[in-house]
Amino acid sequence: MEETIITTLLLDVLQAEDMENDNRTVVKEFILLGLTQSRDTQLLVFVLVLIFYLIILPGNFLIILTIRSDPGLTAPLYFFLGNLAFLDASYSFIVAPRMLVDFVSEKKIISYRGCITQLFFLHFLGGGEGLLLVVMAFDRYIAICRPLHYSTVMNPRVCYALLLALWLGGFIHSIIQVALILRLPFCGPNQLDNFFCDVPQVIKLACTDTFVVELLMVFNSGLMTLLCFLGLLASYAVILCRVHGSSSEGKSKAVSTCTTHIIVIFLMFGPGIFIYTRPFRAFPADKVVSLFHTVIFPLLNPVIYTLRNQEVKASMRKLFNQHIA
Repeated sequence: MEETIITTLLLDVLQAEDMENDNRTVVKEFILLGLTQSRDTQLLVFVLVLIFYLIILPGNFLIILTIRSDPGLTAPLYFFLGNLAFLDASYSFIVAPRMLVDFVSEKKIISYRGCITQLFFLHFLGGGEGLLLVVMAFDRYIAICRPLHYSTVMNPRVCYALLLALWLGGFIHSIIQVALILRLPFCGPNQLDNFFCDVPQVIKLACTDTFVVELLMVFNSGLMTLLCFLGLLASYAVILCRVHGSSSEGKSKAVSTCTTHIIVIFLMFGPGIFIYTRPFRAFPADKVVSLFHTVIFPLLNPVIYTLRNQEVKASMRKLFNQHIA
């Protein structure tokens, strides 16, 4: 609520500047400079990403199908894992298909509305996924540290409420980003030094002072990402300490599950922290980090969970054998 009030007040301040730009030419499209200018490198990345995309993306849908079709995978952990696979599969459709098309196109042009739409869904699904990882950490904490209360706390109603909350949180996070961008005047230049539309590159093209808007963006994206990351690491440290001090039979399984979660946390939040928690200045590694952040890691996350989860792998083999028979 406080963040929304602050944003509204700052938008009113920026409105006066916007009026001065009414008579300027309005940018209706952006030119994407792409990942690289080298045709050989573009071809190599195109082939690698396409192969990776066609192999891993069906795997994410297989995870969703497996969890939904197996009555034995009804625990909250699998409910959230299925939603993670859905979010990551949806997230991969935002950037990767257009990037693959642009690799073989002479002109890499995206309309202003298309750019804003891409930016909205990028942060909507990305913010929702970050909050989903927080929910999954909470689920593991209750399961390991409060096992006697697990079935009471993590009942189906609570799970659906948490799911609704993370979708709402992702929407609020994204709509703030879009609202700030829409208030900025764009009158040229219109070349985005990236292969997709994102906040740092778009803001730099505004023909007005963007210092206040950049601070808001860093607060909305960077600070939230960093706090979630540190909070998640702290929570899993507590869980691992609790597991280490116990002598239960499920100790190795709990350690394996938490280790998997920690790996995904680093894959999810590491690039986000690099991109959004600093002033919006270009660095040589920006495009490579963005490629992994928007295309590679989202497809890998559910697969990493699955490869380290014996129940899901067993269910997949069972589903596969049923269709073969």
